[in-house]
Amino acid sequence: MEEQVSRLVNELYPSLVEWRRDFHKYAESGWVEFRTASIVASKLREWGFEVHAGRDVVAADARMGVPSAAFLREQEERALAQGAVAEWLPYFSGGFTGVLGILDGQLPGPTVAFRVDMDALDLQESDAPDHLPTAEGFASVNANMMHACGHDAHTAIGLGLAYVLSHMKHQLHGRVKLIFQPAEEGVRGAKSMVEAGVVDDVDAYFASHVGVGSPLGEVVCASQGYLATTKIDVTYTGVAAHAGGKPQEGKNALLAAASAALNLHSIPRHSGGNSRINVGVLQAGSGRNIIPNHASFKIETRGDTTEVNEYMFSRAIEIIEGAAAMYGVQAKIDIVGQAGSSDPSPELIPFVREQASKVAEVTSIADTRTSSGSEDATYMMERVKERGGLASYLVFGTTLAAGHHNEKFDIDERVLRIGVATLAHCALSAKDLR
Repeated sequence: MEEQVSRLVNELYPSLVEWRRDFHKYAESGWVEFRTASIVASKLREWGFEVHAGRDVVAADARMGVPSAAFLREQEERALAQGAVAEWLPYFSGGFTGVLGILDGQLPGPTVAFRVDMDALDLQESDAPDHLPTAEGFASVNANMMHACGHDAHTAIGLGLAYVLSHMKHQLHGRVKLIFQPAEEGVRGAKSMVEAGVVDDVDAYFASHVGVGSPLGEVVCASQGYLATTKIDVTYTGVAAHAGGKPQEGKNALLAAASAALNLHSIPRHSGGNSRINVGVLQAGSGRNIIPNHASFKIETRGDTTEVNEYMFSRAIEIIEGAAAMYGVQAKIDIVGQAGSSDPSPELIPFVREQASKVAEVTSIADTRTSSGSEDATYMMERVKERGGLASYLVFGTTLAAGHHNEKFDIDERVLRIGVATLAHCALSAKDLR
């Protein structure tokens, strides 16, 4: 089996690079992954997977941070012009850009799921000549959309896994579910797929990421420590007035927002673990002689645990509402992203270690590593564990041209081979988990 996996991955490697570069060039941010999702769905069906897409796998009411209807329509038209598979687009219209591929093996066994995130960041890619995607002609052509966190690689790895398993179906025990998730950035998409039930029957679940501090050739069996987080958009609406003639008639939304921003960063920390808060954007006012009647800001809270994050979030809401009351303005609060904390199942560590050891390109294996970021795969992990299953989060190390979320981010594409081979062994050896 190891020899066959290796042979298939080696044969597929040029296609993996081609897919990754194609997704990179046509980067699509959260909820507008129309082109990406259509290509994924088309290939999965071509390779014999049972494919579910759109509203079947994305619960409408559980989506967060969805763009405007006008923007969604514009981006769907853009995707079609850029080569989206037209027959699949109706499934995804309105921003329902999730895909689930199911492959049943010919032998009894567990249900194993693999999560693949597809979205790009809202970031303008560098056009510097020393940036490889620019030099090689696959830099993003979509303004303010860039794969600066490796999700293009993740999508290519997911397709590679599908291809390998479709060619080894006769050796597959049980069922494999490939979950291609939209809107991971901003932790907006996983909850909607969980609420649609995509992991309710899963016995073992694997999410994965490239990079995040590990060198090329290293596999981390269980990345842990992802912080629970809540993303909040706030709009204050006051009353405009002449700043010189009638200042008493105004209600100053700018001062309310400034007061909130300062006090949000003064929230006392919780003894239960690390916490974070950040006001990342603040916009207000229209002229120097006008009492500002509008202000908006974007904040996030984080915590080592869901409890700590909930504490930070609750205090933040108190401050936001208090500042609004102090200045007599109206507050509109939108939760646009959210994820809890989840620890990987320790029982999976020796299993993943064994599978990674079968891959010739793997040079080192770490049982665990701690991350300080956030990930909405935790929603899926928790649901699987609540129902008696096991869940883990793998990292495939790679050399990076620049850090994650940087306009010059790029990967060493040899990690694609490692990712596909390791996950294929996890799927093909899943019978050992029973």
